[in-house]
Amino acid sequence: MEDLVILDRTTAPYTVDVTSTVLEALRRISANKARVAFVLDEHGTVRGTLSDGDIRRWLVEHTAPDLDAPAVDAANPRFVSVPEGTPVADIVPLFRDGVDRIPVLDERGRLVAVATPGARTLTIGRRTVGEDHPALIIGEIGNNHQGDVELAKTLVDHCVAAGVDVVKFQLRDMAALYRSGGAASAGEDLGPQYTMNLLAKYSLSVEDMYRVFDHCAAREVDVICTPWDLPSADALQRYGVPGFKIASADLTNHDLLAHVAGFGAPMVVSTGMSTEQEITGAVEVLRGQGAPFALLQTQSTYPAPYKDVNLRYMDRLAELGDGLVGYSGHERGWHVPVAAVARGAHIIEKHVTVDKTLEGNDHKVSLLPDELGQMVRQIRDVEEALGTDGPRELSTGELMNRVNLAKSLVAARDLRSGDVVTAADVDVKSPGRGLQPNQREALLGTTLHRDVPAGDFFYPGDLAGRPQQRSGYSFRRPWGLPVRFHDFRSLLEVSEPDFLEFHQSAKDMDLDLSEFFAPGEKLEQFFTVHAPDLYPGDFLIDLASPDEAIWERSIHEVQRVVDLTRDLREHFTCEQDPIVVVTMGGFLPDRHLRPEERYPLYERVQQGLERVDEAGVRLTAQTLPPFPWLMGGQQHHNLFMEPEDTVWFCETYGRRLTFDVSHSKLAANFYQRPFSEYIDLMGPHTEHLHIVDSVGVDGEGVQVGEGEVDFKDLAERMDRLAPNAPFIPEIWMGHVNTGEGFFVALDRLQEWF
Repeated sequence: MEDLVILDRTTAPYTVDVTSTVLEALRRISANKARVAFVLDEHGTVRGTLSDGDIRRWLVEHTAPDLDAPAVDAANPRFVSVPEGTPVADIVPLFRDGVDRIPVLDERGRLVAVATPGARTLTIGRRTVGEDHPALIIGEIGNNHQGDVELAKTLVDHCVAAGVDVVKFQLRDMAALYRSGGAASAGEDLGPQYTMNLLAKYSLSVEDMYRVFDHCAAREVDVICTPWDLPSADALQRYGVPGFKIASADLTNHDLLAHVAGFGAPMVVSTGMSTEQEITGAVEVLRGQGAPFALLQTQSTYPAPYKDVNLRYMDRLAELGDGLVGYSGHERGWHVPVAAVARGAHIIEKHVTVDKTLEGNDHKVSLLPDELGQMVRQIRDVEEALGTDGPRELSTGELMNRVNLAKSLVAARDLRSGDVVTAADVDVKSPGRGLQPNQREALLGTTLHRDVPAGDFFYPGDLAGRPQQRSGYSFRRPWGLPVRFHDFRSLLEVSEPDFLEFHQSAKDMDLDLSEFFAPGEKLEQFFTVHAPDLYPGDFLIDLASPDEAIWERSIHEVQRVVDLTRDLREHFTCEQDPIVVVTMGGFLPDRHLRPEERYPLYERVQQGLERVDEAGVRLTAQTLPPFPWLMGGQQHHNLFMEPEDTVWFCETYGRRLTFDVSHSKLAANFYQRPFSEYIDLMGPHTEHLHIVDSVGVDGEGVQVGEGEVDFKDLAERMDRLAPNAPFIPEIWMGHVNTGEGFFVALDRLQEWF
């Protein structure tokens, strides 16, 4: 692409008025990201250029620079420029370090375009097309409106509902297009005669097309159009469409190619029914005009046989055009466009109709609106699945299943602190909570700094050869540790938390408390209880479920957790009622609900909670992530994610929250909203905190400081909004090796909390 030039005729982002100040010019340079601005006088004549370097030189020359000085004073009047009509091949040698935007001037010195080095992106309306961007999906309406403006608008609406990025039409001036000077087809061969009769019957006038374009603007969807002749191209240019499509039939029509390229707008060019020599000829025309363009692999038969589609030719097109490629499909179904995206198509074009039996070739190769929606969704799924060719990283779901299914190094006999580990001391057993088996050689020969009972896991800390120090912690709010009945005493031996949070499993709910607490024993801590996330038979608490059996059992299980909490209270020092944390439900296996669909589910949750005897506890709803990892795979949560409906639930029913930082940050990322909004809105309703980091939209339980959470901002906001809410560090697998992950988190959180 180094020898390519784009002539950008949208010059406004590059210009400042001669009366503008240096400060205003700096703002323009920053906004256009081109690092340059051109200073124009009242006639549009370029008086000088302002680059970063020009402004730095001006600042150095003035001991007390005034940013309110005229920008023209700092401008470079000896700038590189080219006259309008200069062949792009003659512009290429003028680019050099510090000169990557060259003004193109008319005979009076007025700016008509900006020459830039060719780039592998296109900008069409609201969308940028290229590497690291989703494929541009074009809903091709073409002439499937049957000459009816209202049907054309309806098809636009269907495209918007399906989620396409751009809709496309075709515009013809029959008098300019056909040799007969109009729609008369007498004397033509049967094929052209059939086509001409259809076009005359179903084309829209320029005025009607403009009305449809206005509807596209109202629906906030970009529109491009195929001009089949010069008058149609000029009509589209007058309207101001953000891009042009060139049909395969016009690939050899160099007059039309050059004319449209002269508009400076991005062009999408189909290559069906064309030889490679014709494709390269068209590319030469487009390059010569400095046009931004992409080539589409197309098979121009209706419907196209799969054997003729030849998606691999996109690779060759990318070489011929030295740029972006896409696919325009005329085959049945939508699986081929999905495959095209997997093969690297940056643009997908597919026809849409309301009835495949309507008159005309395009209808039978078109998708119905629901099929178009499925294609869009599947393309987005494939794009997400393509991922990256960088080093492999384990997903959260894989990490969970690795613990469940993988194997660990465990002690074959009771080992004491100071023992040197030998091969006879190590077995390989499931689950995968400790050192992986491939760490055996690194473990052998190490001196233990702790006792390891037979069957217990070896951990990465055992390789370090020294015990982890547990510093004394001092936080502005009560802090605690997540525990189970079987391990809380080992954590109390090495730390002094203000409280313990019992994370219950389904089996824990059946344990006898007398196995873990002596009669009359009363620990100095207070406590909280987290309801089980999963029960045998893949049952999950779901108080929002429309299934009566699931709803009734969910009420029963929540009541059991409340009852257990009341029973536990006699063994702890509790000035306040203990907090109970419940994941209330509202998940689906395959989709997220619209906001208006959620409110009845919240009402269903409240109806269930009204059946629970909550006396003596503070029952809280946990905030939730968009994609929880349950039962070894990904689900879709819907409730307690967005702050508005969550706050509505709290205010309407007097409910309180356990604000899970990781979950809510993931939800904020999913909805592309600032996390600060979530804190500000839900903070006043927060009774309890789970503090943990996160990544992306489903990377939960990440160690503090290793994800995307701004803990300084979180601490400042929560100090103001929920200053007394206790917290635990809920690090995934933080409990292993006597809470090693929890204590790392606490060490780091001291900086902010």
